[in-house]
Amino acid sequence: MQNAAFAAAGLDWEYVLRDVPPDELEAALREAEYANVTAPYKLDAARILGSKLPSVNTIVRGRGLSTDAAILEQVTKCYKPAIVGDGGAAAAFRHALPEARVFSRRGEWPPDVGDADLVIHATPVRDEVLFELVRGQTLIDLPYPRTATAQAAAAAGAHVLDGLEVLVAQGAASFELWTGRPAPVDVMRRAVGLT
Repeated sequence: MQNAAFAAAGLDWEYVLRDVPPDELEAALREAEYANVTAPYKLDAARILGSKLPSVNTIVRGRGLSTDAAILEQVTKCYKPAIVGDGGAAAAFRHALPEARVFSRRGEWPPDVGDADLVIHATPVRDEVLFELVRGQTLIDLPYPRTATAQAAAAAGAHVLDGLEVLVAQGAASFELWTGRPAPVDVMRRAVGLT
């Protein structure tokens, strides 16, 4: 997706995946000029880079930032948000939605999201329906491909923004932070199979 975006923007840049062992994380983060950070390192990246954010998924010249919650720009209303999960991405959404009710296996469980208008599914659980939604509710489903929870929510009439939509939103925000240019969102959507 990022390589397609760089090509469309006429940039001679290359997005390279790098598997970093835990004992090499600090050195890798400190040497990266532009990068994304993914699970399980988002919380560690915030700490290592001295970010004021609880979770970091984007590095810009040594600064730890987060674009995980960029998908919220596509949500028109959010009066009673709920977050299900407690990892790095969940931390980014907790920071963006401090009023959200949070459900996790380490705290309040099972999720009772019946009165929420927006629910963020930020767990890695794909094959089990963790909670049910109805028409009038919106689900942001972070994992991809679409989870059983998201499939059930869509079948019940809830509005679903699935993990690929989340990926494009955060990727576009990262692209703009790295390059200072508008992201070619249509190109990025095509690259992940959304159009």
